[in-house]
Formats: sequence, structure tokens, C-alpha cells
Amino acid sequence: MTLDAQFRRTQEAAHDRPSHTAYPALIVQSDCTVLLDGRHPEQEAAADALSRFADLIKRPGDLHTYRISPLSVWNARAAGWTAEQMCDTLRRYGGGRAPERVAAQLTEWAGRCGRLSLEQRDDELCLTADDPQLLEALAGQAAVRAALAERRGASAWAVQPAERGRLKQELLRCGYPVQDRAGYHEGEALSVQLRDRGADARVALRAYQAAAVDTFYRPGDDPQLGGGSGVLVLPCGAGKTVIGIAALARLGCATLILTSNVTSVKQWKEELLDKTTLEEAQIGQYAGTRKQVRPVTIATYQILTHRSTSDQHYRHMGLFHERDWGLIIYDEVHLLPAPVFRMTAEIQATRRMGLTATLVREDGRERDVFSLIGPKRYDMPWKALERDGWIAEALCTELRVLLPDPQRYEEADARARLRLAYENPHKAEVVQALLERHAGLPTLVIGQYLNQLRLLAGQLDAPLLTGQTRHDERERLLAAFRRGEQRILIVSKVANFAVNLPDAAVAIQVSGSFGSRQEEAQRIGRILRPKRGDNRAWFYSLVSEATREAEFARRRQLFMIEQGYRYELVRWDAAAAAPSESRPAT
Repeated sequence: MTLDAQFRRTQEAAHDRPSHTAYPALIVQSDCTVLLDGRHPEQEAAADALSRFADLIKRPGDLHTYRISPLSVWNARAAGWTAEQMCDTLRRYGGGRAPERVAAQLTEWAGRCGRLSLEQRDDELCLTADDPQLLEALAGQAAVRAALAERRGASAWAVQPAERGRLKQELLRCGYPVQDRAGYHEGEALSVQLRDRGADARVALRAYQAAAVDTFYRPGDDPQLGGGSGVLVLPCGAGKTVIGIAALARLGCATLILTSNVTSVKQWKEELLDKTTLEEAQIGQYAGTRKQVRPVTIATYQILTHRSTSDQHYRHMGLFHERDWGLIIYDEVHLLPAPVFRMTAEIQATRRMGLTATLVREDGRERDVFSLIGPKRYDMPWKALERDGWIAEALCTELRVLLPDPQRYEEADARARLRLAYENPHKAEVVQALLERHAGLPTLVIGQYLNQLRLLAGQLDAPLLTGQTRHDERERLLAAFRRGEQRILIVSKVANFAVNLPDAAVAIQVSGSFGSRQEEAQRIGRILRPKRGDNRAWFYSLVSEATREAEFARRRQLFMIEQGYRYELVRWDAAAAAPSESRPAT
């Protein structure tokens, strides 16, 4: 059976799923975990609503497990969801009721939002509370008390200005998010406008992009305070860079942009020159050998955290104080390194915008993003943009591949087992079959291990792009791919972030960083930019059967499943060089 025939059979099998109309889509448990039946007719709508205030944590087969946590509820509240809306979701899709204990817990967590505030009173930063007893109890915590100065009545404490960020971190750890109403300084003024009018118009904000900028700015009741801290979550390919540029133009102030790599620095500069009235002399690049500090400066996280030895200080952190920045944009905020978190705690009077496709952090520091960058202000579902044609429809498949020598795998130690699974030589046959299936379409073959990628590059006679590739050669290869002169690129994890490949339609993942949900989302994001004509893209994850790689694959897929994507599971018969079985994975 050909690969195309096998995929057609997979699609036909999807119509044979049992109907569960007699049962609820959700089972809400008293420990605040929620089970979603992936076969239920209403599962898509239920998952979309549930994911606004709960996190997907595992998915054994068709049963998806979500967890409601304080942070997930606080992010939902910051995005405009009420406790009643969350409870209504649980009742609507849970058969008309939710455990009283869960509803009470959810309501309590939601009710903690707004109980504490940071405000400016007579040129003094103060922590205020709606209950003097609550404030007294929190001030009794050593870490909280260290950030406070003098008491100002029953319901307020003066705060040491330099401790504004650390205080928010500590209070969040105590279970109380703070509404920061202390305002932000304007920073150095900058004359800049979007090129969105007249004969030179080059940018027209889409409705959701304009909404994201408005949500971030949020002038509120007091125009002197304005908005200015929070994270905007949108899919790859949705134009997050344009949103950042629009916010910069609206605020009209000196701006520091922090991003993931040198390629991204150049892309930001190109977009700024194309879409705003800024001139080249006003834009600085602070990366590699260039250390330019200008009204708009673009730097990498790597340069900020660079030091020769572990006992040296981070000398480039001084960039945070080089100018009077009015806005700091953290691109790919889920990658924010710990040293930058510490510096961000010290600059809470500066407006801060985080941009990301996923708030998932594999190090578990989502709470620090909430405290120091700000809560999730805007979250555009991936499938909503897909339905409107702003991103491509992604068809995701997990291809299971047998090992050539299972006995060798069983006898190896844990580290060697992972390497054997990831570098399974049979994967090369599958890559070749997929390239034939999608002949002519621009394709990325993405992997983690350089030896594996070098072998594939030789077998496929395709160029290899890694972190070791010279910058000029990298730019040449990417430009050739964008022009259609090069149809296949073999890429390492350097392509996970901020690589402008708008025409990539197929991505084949041969290995990855263990169970990284964020990496899976970013790699799928490489193919999501809208396509002319057939607005579809294909993502294949090649996984060695009966190995730990299969366990990691299930974890990697969690974020995308939470966004409404489905992976088809296909088993590859290496002997026949064709699929042997397929079924819907989720």
C-alpha cells in the first residue's frame, strides 16, 4: 500500500469513532483535574473553552487530563474571564454540574485577583490591600517584609522602589497576585509612526493585531497611568513582530528589543525599516561584534548573559541602563534566561511586553513571567486564525518506526538508548518517502543531533544549516529557500526560533529535545505562514517504536493538542518501506 493510500485510509477511519452524546465531554474531579473525552462530539468546543483557564498535562489515548491551578486561573482573569464563566464551562460540558469543592476553589483563586495593589501615593510606592488583616499576615512573611519600608495606615505599606519586582514575585508565591497600578515612566521620546497611510503605506494591522496592541496599552480610567505590562500569546506566523512594532509606534519612546538570536535581530531591523518611519541611524544592533546603542536597540539574550567565567559579572546587562527606555519588548519570552529575570525585577517602572507563541516553560518559571513581565493580556487561539486563513492549516502526523536492532537497545544504558532511538537509521527511509510524497514543496528536515543531520544531508544531497554555519552562508541558504531555488533544507535546532521561511510547507522532525512542548510548537510554527492557493502544511514527527522517544513524543504534543490540533498515528514497516497501520492518535 502506498503512503498516500495509507493516509486516505486513516482519514476514512476517523468517521468510525463512537458517538458519546449520552455522556458529558468533561469529567471534573475534586482535586481540580479535568478529564476530556477526545472522542466526544463536543470535545473541540470543550477543549477550546477549558484551555482558557486550565493546562493540559497528559493525554493517555483519547482521555486528556487538564489541571486547574492558581496561575491558570489568574492568567484567565487577566485576559478577562470571570470565575462564573469558568464554572459555567465546567457545568456546560460536565453534564450540568461541577463539584462544589472545585467551584469554590476556582472562585477563591479568582477572587484573590485585585485584593492587593501597587500604587503611587504622594510620590511614594505603596502596597495596598482590601483587608488590613491580609496585609498584616503577608507583611509577616520574611521575604515580603524585606521589600517593604514603613507602614502607611491599616491598609498600606510603603515599598522600597527597587524591590517592586521582587515583591510581586514573593506575593505571588504566597498565593496573591498583585495588580500593579503604580504606572510607568514615559522614557526618552522618539518620533516614529507606522507606514499605514498614503502612498507609502506598508502595514495594515489585522483586526486581532490591533486588538492585541489595544489590550496591551489599556489606558484605563486614568490616562496618566496607561497600560504597559503583559504577555501577548499568538501563533507563529501571526505577525507578533508587527504587534511589537505597532506598540512601539503608539508609545513613541526609546525601545529595547530582546530576542533569541542574531538572525532575529536582523529580521526585527528589516521590519522596523520597512514598516515605520525610523531611519537606519536610529536602530542599533547589539549582538555579535556590533554593540550599537541607539533609540531603538535590538539585542540577543545570549549577549546579555555572556560572561567568560562563572564568577564574572554579566557586563552587557548594563544595556538595560544605557538609555532611558520607555518600552522593553521580550521576544520569545518563554526563553527568558534567569539572569534577565533578575534584571527585569529591577526595572518595573519600564513598560514591558512579552511576545510568544506559547507560555509553556520547561523550567517551570511561568510564575516569574507573570510577576515580572506581566500576566497574559491577549491569547489568540491557533485554530481561530487558521479558520480565518491567517495561518495555514497544519496536518500533523506521528510516524512510528521500528528499530533495526531492538536487542541492542534493550542492552544499552539509559543515555545510549535515547541516542539509538533518536538516530534510528530507518528514519532516513521515511524521510525519503515523505519527500517523494510532497515532491516540489519547500520542506524542512529538522533534528537535534548533528551526526544524524549530516548523514541525512549526504543521503538527500541537501544543504545543512546548523549553529556552526557561517552567518553569510546561513543567509544565502535561507534566501535561496525563500526564492524557491532550494526546495529542501536540513536544519538543526537553530531553526526553532525566528527564522523567516514563509513558504515552508512541510516539516519532518527526525529528533528533538526530549519532551519539549515549546519546541514542538515552534517547529510546527515554521510552516504556518499562509500559503497561496492550497493553504495547507504538513508536519511529521518520526518516532522510534517501543522506546522512550515515544513517551517524549506524547509530552511534546501536549501544547498543540491543547490548541485543537490532532496527530494521526502511522506505523512504518521498514521491511516493506511502507506504512503498515494507522489510526487517529488523538
